[in-house]
Amino acid sequence: MTGVAPAVLALLVAAAAVLLLGAGWAAGRWHARRGERAAGMDLGTPVERATFHTLHTASLAAPPLRAGLTEDAARKAARRLRSLLGTEALCLTDRESVLAWDGPGADHHQRRAMARVAVMLASGRSQSVRTECQRPDCPLKWAVVAPLTGEDGVLGALVAYGSRESAVLVRAATEVARWVSVQLELSELDRSRTRLMEAEIKALRAQISPHFIFNSLAAIASFVRTDPERARELLLEFADFTRYSFRRHGDFTTLADELRSVQQYLALAGARFGDRLKVTLQVAPEVLPVALPFLCLQPLVENAVKHGLEDSTEECRITITARDAGAEAVITVEDNGVGMDPALLRRILAGEHGGSSGIGLPNVDERIRQVYGDAYGPVMETGVGAGMKVTLRIPKYRAGVHSSPPGHQSPRL
Repeated sequence: MTGVAPAVLALLVAAAAVLLLGAGWAAGRWHARRGERAAGMDLGTPVERATFHTLHTASLAAPPLRAGLTEDAARKAARRLRSLLGTEALCLTDRESVLAWDGPGADHHQRRAMARVAVMLASGRSQSVRTECQRPDCPLKWAVVAPLTGEDGVLGALVAYGSRESAVLVRAATEVARWVSVQLELSELDRSRTRLMEAEIKALRAQISPHFIFNSLAAIASFVRTDPERARELLLEFADFTRYSFRRHGDFTTLADELRSVQQYLALAGARFGDRLKVTLQVAPEVLPVALPFLCLQPLVENAVKHGLEDSTEECRITITARDAGAEAVITVEDNGVGMDPALLRRILAGEHGGSSGIGLPNVDERIRQVYGDAYGPVMETGVGAGMKVTLRIPKYRAGVHSSPPGHQSPRL
């Protein structure tokens, strides 16, 4: 994901430049129409007021466009964009049809709009054309057709209609179309990020191996005759664990729900390994509601079980702590297992070594950095024969990070 942050930064810089370039045009149009000054109030110079109005209008048009070039998004944005340009009418199109029209003239101009868009699509450049409208009462005499672009090229067009030919309108419509294109590219980045996170979660789910499922069911079966009540409890734990791991809603969950899943996993592992597995859980109640990426703790605990029990014949001690650290929750998973060479760990995290460690650690590392930034990457301390300690710092509040609607049980701590 190293290329996403610079791309977003470049797009935001481009958006700011477009707004500043368009402010001059909007300033004149808006000031001509809204020149009144509130009595007794210092609202700044006309240019300052026009600039604030332009930025405010653009901020209202942006959210719908972040959903992509759809009919609904175009309908919601068209009125704001027309106000931004101050034109008699405006329409947004994709490559095939008009998505939204704001202003007069739709009854007879909309049919001709796509013919002009087709000419623009062939060249990829803005066009200024006479509408050839024969109706004397129609104010739409000239049209500027500007391309809307995205990652895959020209997606559609912004068509601004005016009463006369104007070089200023051509420049303004072109710049606003570029700003709209920036919003569409940001929407594509959002969708790409969502698809990537979904793919990573699917890959992580695939790591819940048939080997673990087979061993869990075998351990449960071993208690069916000797201890039916425990077999029943373990079967319920297994059902809850798999239901949570394969749930369909949300990229984020609460620490409480994640710890509940971890406890279920450890209960199943304990049924298999018996007294060799010792677990200490220390959790501050105030951090239980903190939202964090779905399935980011279970792989760390699974790794601790693997290197503490499956790769060793000694007793395995796993300590899981979650403490309050002001604006953050600090979570650690520590084991006394066989550990690993730090150089090998670096290769695993870099994706250069598949091995038996699977994709759990790299997956968690990448998703945490993707959501919170590189500064919040997991800190992993290990050495050959020295066990492993993984520390996560999770911000309590981060824009866009919200847990799924309530409905999951909290862990029994």
